[in-house]
Amino acid sequence: MAGGGWARAVRGLLLDVSGVLYDSGADGGVPIAGSAEAVRRIKASGLKLQLCTNETQATRADFVRKLRNLGFDVSVAEVTAPAPAACHLLRERGLRPHLLVHHDLVPEFAEIDKTNPNCVVLGDAAENFTYANLNEAFRLLIGMEKPVLISLGQGRYYKETDGLKLDVGAYMKALEYACDVQAEVVGKPAKSFFESALAELGVPAEQAIMIGDDIVSDVGGAQRCGMRALQVRTGKYRPSDENHPLVKPDAYVNNLAEAVDIILQQQQL
Repeated sequence: MAGGGWARAVRGLLLDVSGVLYDSGADGGVPIAGSAEAVRRIKASGLKLQLCTNETQATRADFVRKLRNLGFDVSVAEVTAPAPAACHLLRERGLRPHLLVHHDLVPEFAEIDKTNPNCVVLGDAAENFTYANLNEAFRLLIGMEKPVLISLGQGRYYKETDGLKLDVGAYMKALEYACDVQAEVVGKPAKSFFESALAELGVPAEQAIMIGDDIVSDVGGAQRCGMRALQVRTGKYRPSDENHPLVKPDAYVNNLAEAVDIILQQQQL
């Protein structure tokens, strides 16, 4: 596709990870063609880079280790993820969580008081989303005078190497409905989460571009913060996304490599 105004005056990029850099899977996942080289080209160009992910199946350290094993030159400091943001919120408000999260994420909450819970924190728990575990979270919430449900993202589904998988948003909605409570979302598409990612990137919204595969969480969330946003036709992308009634990306690109090609061409003009 031809470059346009969306690619001009860019100082930094926020990148979604799953579906943009790689497709996750039980075997660790596989890189999307050209994505590792695209990350290298971004860094070599002098553009700032921050990964903005709703990943909640691993600690940031383990997540970065996996990405590096897949060929991506990234560091923990370059990852904005929901769990550290949730820990900050819990401390700030004196909340003690009951965790319904993936067992590999639990170490992120090691220094948080979890005795006598007064809130529920929900992440992408995968196989931990059993009836018994969901019902335990339900009973805790329904028994609270002022129930607090914190959800680490609200995605509907994501793509792994063997197909689409239900994401945390489906379970969040079930608990919202059962307990008549509105979840507080920590992660995309929450405006505060994008603002934190921009602060870590060190670039104002009008000089940053978000690149993701989720039309609502990535594209819509970024645009509400004043950023330009691209949707890649990889990962969870579906052709019906291009007919979304409310969210229109600044551009569609076939993959991250194509987006980087266009942006770097504009940098040279």
